[in-house]
Amino acid sequence: MRLPRSGAGWTIAVFGVLALLLGALGLVWPEAQLRLLGFEVPARRAAGDYTGTFLIASSMASFNMGVYYLLAVATEWRAFYRFTVVFRLVTFTVFTLIVLADVAPDRFFGVALWEGLGALATAVGLRWDARRAGAPTSVDGPDDGPPAAGESAGPAPAAGTVR
Repeated sequence: MRLPRSGAGWTIAVFGVLALLLGALGLVWPEAQLRLLGFEVPARRAAGDYTGTFLIASSMASFNMGVYYLLAVATEWRAFYRFTVVFRLVTFTVFTLIVLADVAPDRFFGVALWEGLGALATAVGLRWDARRAGAPTSVDGPDDGPPAAGESAGPAPAAGTVR
């Protein structure tokens, strides 16, 4: 695995590694994951309680998300970095609201805070990288990955230009 090549890449790498590790923890030791999140771990679950099933599904999703984030870092896929900022802020909002509505324990706000601070760190990293490179910060910048099939790798030459 290649180390991140940008400030924003480092923020994505940290989140990716943690998502992967916490997902693995939830798959291997679900009770520890529940305790980390501030949820009660009863000695026995009632019939029809699918907490374990849901936790395994969530842990697998977290593990996979960690892999996706690390793949984005390996390819320096900056469009993905920008995408995560928006959706991590949405996650922060939703998780904060479920704590305020007493659907989740107060300790779960730590997860919301992690998402919000992670989004802000990546946004700051993207801005810092752009200023350092003197590059524009548009969504369709030159660092959005390889050209799609049928697209040119660079600007089209002007009419009448000899190559």
